[in-house]
Amino acid sequence: MKEEKKFLVVVAGPTAVGKTAFSIQLAQYFGTEIISADSRQLYQKMTIGTAKPTEEERAAVPHHFIDILPPEKDYNAGHFERDALALLDELFKKHQAVVVAGGSGMYVQALCNGIDQMPEVPTVLRNQLNEKLEKEGLAGLVAELKALDPLYYEEVDRQNPQRVVRALEICLHTGQPFSSFRQQKTAKRPFKIIKIGLERPREELYQRIGARMDAMIAEGLFEEAASLYPKKSLNALQTVGYREIFDYMDGFYDREEAVRLLKRNSRRYAKRQLTWFRKDPEFLWLHPGELPKAIDYIERKIKEAL
Repeated sequence: MKEEKKFLVVVAGPTAVGKTAFSIQLAQYFGTEIISADSRQLYQKMTIGTAKPTEEERAAVPHHFIDILPPEKDYNAGHFERDALALLDELFKKHQAVVVAGGSGMYVQALCNGIDQMPEVPTVLRNQLNEKLEKEGLAGLVAELKALDPLYYEEVDRQNPQRVVRALEICLHTGQPFSSFRQQKTAKRPFKIIKIGLERPREELYQRIGARMDAMIAEGLFEEAASLYPKKSLNALQTVGYREIFDYMDGFYDREEAVRLLKRNSRRYAKRQLTWFRKDPEFLWLHPGELPKAIDYIERKIKEAL
């Protein structure tokens, strides 16, 4: 008997582009479920700042990997690869296709292509680096990474504290460059992968980012960040949407400047996400309003593979 082919439909793109609504409509059409590939939405108590799908949206379509861990729990792309593949084994028993949606490039890459196995790093070292980041800023850590691993320094997003800290902790713990552990071999998967990238004209996207940030603030973003302030050195909280408010609470600038930085840094984050995903030629890029075109493309890909 011929084994039935299975399909993973990836919906990726920058923050505020409209991935949530698009993915829900797509999943409803195909009668399936959604795996969130967002490295922050999986944490509890970080609801407003990570723009999690609402309870109504999650009721419309089953979502996975949202609100599953406390902020204190370390979790990375390697953990996500392992856990998401195990979940897919179960979901593919019920569905021919499953949707994965998110803006965390490393998570999407880990699930689709595999990720190099990195040594386990003591939590105390990670905490020390995050405390150094908090007290001295990112520039010092970037300079340290340049000295320890000039090869990775040339390609890392040097504005992304999580990536810099992750590389540094490997360098310091092992005494070897982080780049020496990156073989970038593509893992074989027992399913076909179809990739949809969502994009909007830049000004339209930036307008949406600003409007969403205003809405998040009105919903209580500053209050949510204040409730998390005692844990601000945790790796989970080294992210746009919280760092700016923590610095405001520490007296580095006023609330007006915090809001300006929240919007600016969200725009910069969106640009980095687009740069990451556009490196992958397998994506079909569409405006979120082009759902019928996406459905036609997915159905054609499925038909070709069967």
